[in-house]
Amino acid sequence: MNGMRAGRAYGWLRGCVLRWARAVRSGRRDAGMVSAEYAVGLIAAVGFAGVLFQVVTSDVVQSALRSLVAKALHGSF
Repeated sequence: MNGMRAGRAYGWLRGCVLRWARAVRSGRRDAGMVSAEYAVGLIAAVGFAGVLFQVVTSDVVQSALRSLVAKALHGSF
């Protein structure tokens, strides 16, 4: 009787593991971005880089960076 229960438990557990493995393998097929998603991501990154470039090259930010570097070089905090 115990051997029968152990066999059923083993079969049930094996089935669960196999179903889980199939689910993991099938999920890998869709992992990653398709071309349209790459294009949208690239456009967003370029837009963010453009905005960041405009901010960093503005007069206010450049003068703040210059004063920060000057303070660091002179050691006056």
